[in-house]
Amino acid sequence: MTHTPLPPKNRARAKAMRREMTPAELKLWNEVRAHRLADLSFRRQFGIGDYIVDFACPSRKLIVELDGSQHGEQDAVDRDARRTAFLEAGGWTVLRFWNDDVLGDIDGVCQHIVTAAGLVAEDAAAQAGAAGLGTLSVPAEDHHP
Repeated sequence: MTHTPLPPKNRARAKAMRREMTPAELKLWNEVRAHRLADLSFRRQFGIGDYIVDFACPSRKLIVELDGSQHGEQDAVDRDARRTAFLEAGGWTVLRFWNDDVLGDIDGVCQHIVTAAGLVAEDAAAQAGAAGLGTLSVPAEDHHP
């Protein structure tokens, strides 16, 4: 995958955002970093075009965005829709989760990510076990933000 360098302003902003993660971002990062989730490789605060996404798995063209309550306001909803349309036009799949969902149901969020990445839970659990990372907990119900 070719990488387009970020403008210096965005690069500095992404770097600052990596240092100042929200509690939800930190919790999810601890689940997905270093190929811990189904051997998927995630980057945090990753630049795509003029946007900086929370988490991206370039090999699967999968983006995970975490939203706080401000994303429920109409102007934010409109901005998010434009952003998502741009990213999807580039071939990315965008998943959005509320911060509260990440903090309260990390297993459900991780299962949804694995499913969106095109892996079935049994494959993900087998990969995690083979890598010495334990097993992936699979909730009985589907999770939707």
